[in-house]
Amino acid sequence: MKGLLRKIYLEIHWPVLYFSLGLATIMWLLTALLPKVLGDVHRVFDKIPFVKPLITALLGMDPGDELSAEMMQAFLWVHPTVLSLTWAQALMYCTRMPAAEIDRGSVDFLLGLPVSRWKLYVSEAIGCVLSGAVILLVGLTGHLMAASSLQPDMRPGWFALFGILSNLMAMYLAVCGLTFLISANSDRRGRAIGIMFAILLASFLLNFLAQFWDPAKAVSFLSIMEYYRPAVVIKSGSFPWQDVAVLAVITVVTWTTGGVIFKMRSICTV
Repeated sequence: MKGLLRKIYLEIHWPVLYFSLGLATIMWLLTALLPKVLGDVHRVFDKIPFVKPLITALLGMDPGDELSAEMMQAFLWVHPTVLSLTWAQALMYCTRMPAAEIDRGSVDFLLGLPVSRWKLYVSEAIGCVLSGAVILLVGLTGHLMAASSLQPDMRPGWFALFGILSNLMAMYLAVCGLTFLISANSDRRGRAIGIMFAILLASFLLNFLAQFWDPAKAVSFLSIMEYYRPAVVIKSGSFPWQDVAVLAVITVVTWTTGGVIFKMRSICTV
């Protein structure tokens, strides 16, 4: 397994570095701009009314007429660029095997190695968890560097940060599980990425519509964004046990199903 992990490291260390630096930069910029955003947000709500529903959908709750410092701290972690980078890492990594290997004709060599498919799959899963953790921790570092210059009431609490980061990591792993499952059933990487992108887009859209449309609200539990709500974590001051548990179940079910399919399906160069 050591050799497999080394192979994974050589293949992904540069993309992981770029994603890490990108997330750290974005979190630093968003956090540094926090005081200015708080001062002008009521004007934005007045001039562009549809912005407030969008923020409500992202936060998972109504922020009121003005965004407080606490709510803005939550908004940092649901900003579209933060979600896009996190999801991009999941799609990039989890479609490598077997979809990308089949697509570029190297899967015969990979499966010809003296290792079982389960060991190969577990190695990929370990690399996924470690690379995601590195990216999120580097992003957190960028946030903390900028937060150190903010006023005390705008600085996030350590317990809240732990809860938000745990919730974000759980969502990342759930997205990875779904992507692994789709990749295990695919022969083309582009197709696997396209399907997963459509699922994430539909999840975001459903979470948005659920704020105003009762039929969408009735099925909002199908959206993965329903289980990632930093604003609720900050406001309640409690760990999001229920949301993390649901995401953990999704992760276990999808990763296990994907592993079973990968082990049993016939795979060859097409």
